[in-house]
Amino acid sequence: MREKLLAKLQQLHAQAPDKLPVVTLDEYFSGNTEEECIAPNQVGYGRPSLADLYKRFQTIEQRPEVQGVFVGMHSDWDMALEDSATWPAAENIHILANATQDAVAAWIAGLEADGVIKGWPYGEHPSAPKPKPGFQVFTVCWD
Repeated sequence: MREKLLAKLQQLHAQAPDKLPVVTLDEYFSGNTEEECIAPNQVGYGRPSLADLYKRFQTIEQRPEVQGVFVGMHSDWDMALEDSATWPAAENIHILANATQDAVAAWIAGLEADGVIKGWPYGEHPSAPKPKPGFQVFTVCWD
């Protein structure tokens, strides 16, 4: 799983080196057991386990007003290329939804996130999913 994810990230990086790659929820979390790969500063300080984060975002992804849930990579994701014991680092979670910002914030209550913002905070990767009409991008941020 890790090698497949890294190969995809390298491909996405080659396509747009100045934009952070975005992958599906399953591509990022499936097979991932590295607790500090996302929101490392909240590990041990209220952030649910990685497995619980995955389940929670899978539940959100199943909501009728949600088009999809995606993982935005951290600028240091490529450090995993040099360290075979490291999972690529993620920065945030993107939720494409036909909902209000307050509703999305309620969905993530208890995840020790710093909040939800609208849009792609570091710019949109050309391969990022495009919201359907009436939908928009919300980004769950930590730190």
